[in-house]
Amino acid sequence: MPRERLVMDMRETVVYAVGDVHGCYDQMRVLEQKIQLDAAKFRGRKIIIMLGDYIDRGPQSRRVIEHLMAPPPKGFLRVCLAGNHEVAMLNYLDGYLSREPWLAVGGRETLYSYGVDPAHLANLYASSDEVDERIREAIPAGHIGFLRSLPVMVCSDEFVFVHAGIRPGIAIEAQDEADLLNIRSDFLAAAHRLDRWVVHGHTIVDVPTLDGRRLGIDTGAFQSGRLTALRIVGKYGRLLSSRD
Repeated sequence: MPRERLVMDMRETVVYAVGDVHGCYDQMRVLEQKIQLDAAKFRGRKIIIMLGDYIDRGPQSRRVIEHLMAPPPKGFLRVCLAGNHEVAMLNYLDGYLSREPWLAVGGRETLYSYGVDPAHLANLYASSDEVDERIREAIPAGHIGFLRSLPVMVCSDEFVFVHAGIRPGIAIEAQDEADLLNIRSDFLAAAHRLDRWVVHGHTIVDVPTLDGRRLGIDTGAFQSGRLTALRIVGKYGRLLSSRD
């Protein structure tokens, strides 16, 4: 089933886009509190758009998912987009991806957060299928349902919010889902050709810097300790960080 693509009217709206969390629950909570303080000076609708990759690499993927499943801060709407790491986890759980490729990109840390040590299971059970079965049993059905429900893009007349980016020269409605989740060089090399502002994560940057009409805000929280948000009011943007 293709993931949902949301179209929203962003007029009279304060938008906070948040980069890749990757299991960094503490940084996410700090940044969320800063967003709430910052938003207090604005009137109108307030939306937090999470740009995907909530799991893997960092230490607290389970807590991140539980937090995002709970109601958003008072006075906010929150939209959580899918990232390629959520899709990889689901592909593993559904049997389309073997265990090792997922573990290698951070799945091991995600399983630790659920109290599962895959190496210990591999020692306990002779059958690899049985190890996979035990792992699948450890992930709550509600969490899996949440990951399956995540839309892949939010767009308005002027903005696109997406995990990885878009393929230049292709209409927004015709974008391939795999590109929205995974694209890198073809998108990054063509920022000057975009006809809307694109806010994305997926590709780590030291400092978010506008490049043509795109802004990447994944500051590698799992290694830098810095989770970044972009606040947009009208045509004006401002960066907020969990470490300012």
